Amino acid sequence: MDNDVWTVGRLLAWTTDWLAARGSESPRLEAEVLLAHARRCQRIELYTAFETTVDEAQRSSFRALVKRRGEGEPVAYLVGSREFFSLPFSVNNSVLVPRPETEGLVVRVLDICRSMLAPRIIDVGTGSGAIAVTLATQLPQAKICATDISAAAIVVAQSNAERHGVADRITFLTCDVLDDPQAEGPWDVIVSNPPYVREDEFDALPRDVRLHEPRSALVSGPSGCEMIVRLAAIAVERLVSGGWLIMEVGPARAAEEAIVQQPSLWLGPTLTDIAGHPRIVQARLN
Repeated sequence: MDNDVWTVGRLLAWTTDWLAARGSESPRLEAEVLLAHARRCQRIELYTAFETTVDEAQRSSFRALVKRRGEGEPVAYLVGSREFFSLPFSVNNSVLVPRPETEGLVVRVLDICRSMLAPRIIDVGTGSGAIAVTLATQLPQAKICATDISAAAIVVAQSNAERHGVADRITFLTCDVLDDPQAEGPWDVIVSNPPYVREDEFDALPRDVRLHEPRSALVSGPSGCEMIVRLAAIAVERLVSGGWLIMEVGPARAAEEAIVQQPSLWLGPTLTDIAGHPRIVQARLN
């Protein structure tokens, strides 16, 4: 960028082209998000400011963000936030960036719990807390617990619960899966977006994911189903009769086979995500 007059519109146009040349799938959106963050305004405010000159301090901040994005750092980490289910969630590199596909988990759990007076729900591997916090905002009578093996992730999740005014209605536990007395249940719903990437798939992940998001939250093991197998076995012991296990998965067929190995579980229809891919596996305890 030279020292000529740089307006909002010119900065966005230049940066969109620059990010596109570096492989960004959403270069215009990313440019807008980063510029709004540098200018400390809402993204929508940029649309009425295309002719506004951006001062040197804001341009300097913007340049630094754009450079880091060009090197592969996720936009959500750069601005410290990502929207999920129309709610803003704080994120850092201790947690996965919430994905739109995962909103389907929330929708399915809401469908299950709407008719329950006080549903008991546990979110395993909560990360940023996006699932647990969103459910708490939508189900004010629910008893919700959220676990994660990462203490740093639990700190992020708790901050998001406080941000959305539901911290007093979620019990956060630092533990492996449900390995804590407070996680014994029984539960009406066990919901999880567990690690499901195979070890041999990791190197083929997009650069921003591979280099910046927590590997332990992505990679399950050699098969990609190790955590799914564990959750299916645990569900048999921790769900009420008629209770549900709802999981986001990558290899849907393998996940379905893991559930079939538990004769007490009824395998429901696998639901597709917004792109039409098999994504949400569900099972019910007989």
